[in-house]
Amino acid sequence: MRHAVLVLLAVSCLAIVARTQTADELVAKNIQAKGGMEKIKAIKSIRYSAKLDLGGGFTAKAAQENMRPNLVRETFAIQGMTAVQAYDGTAGWQIQPFQGHKDPELMGEDDLRDMLLDSDFDGALVDYKEKGNTVEFLGHDVVDGDDALRLKVTLKNGDIVYYYLDPDTFLEIRKEIQQFIRGSVRERIVDLGSDKPVSGVMYPFSVAVGPKSNPGSQVFTIEKMEANVTIAPADFALPASLKQAPKTAADKK
Repeated sequence: MRHAVLVLLAVSCLAIVARTQTADELVAKNIQAKGGMEKIKAIKSIRYSAKLDLGGGFTAKAAQENMRPNLVRETFAIQGMTAVQAYDGTAGWQIQPFQGHKDPELMGEDDLRDMLLDSDFDGALVDYKEKGNTVEFLGHDVVDGDDALRLKVTLKNGDIVYYYLDPDTFLEIRKEIQQFIRGSVRERIVDLGSDKPVSGVMYPFSVAVGPKSNPGSQVFTIEKMEANVTIAPADFALPASLKQAPKTAADKK
């Protein structure tokens, strides 16, 4: 009996090791498919502009700027108004004129979770161990009738992103995001396609986003993407109106 138990434990350990190796192999193949680590790390900033199809004949203009290590700024423009969301590496802030908020305000937890995802310059798979993420290979799955390789990425904050890789190119074709906020789960699906090289690194030029109940409800078509552009750090910085003034001696009394 003892021998049987030891054999079972050994087999289980080997299976776990093989599974981990397979996950690491797929991560490595994904990075290589994008252009390789050297080219990925050579990009220090990225800027893109896109057309956003909201359905029902409504379209808008969207843009995003990212700069290492973890700065991001996103804009959304329609009907002469522009919304802004940004993360400066520490705090998230926004201007939401569509909600009647024309002055900068600090971002709530729900929106900040999305900005933290968008601020990860290289994505959750690159240097995942150093970021505190874990990756598991869950086997094969099906996306829109086609075979896909499924990876489960558990982020440092506990949120989960399922990556679906094309078994031929090893590029992402879908992400399913699960965010755990105040005891509830928020789920959405991101479909990726039309990959093109920018400075030697593959980026998706078609991104369809929506909640799990209505996937693809918003479709971004990238019109222009530039790498290693000059971006002023002030574009991401917390506006002066949101910075707390240092307390004086009189304030402390």
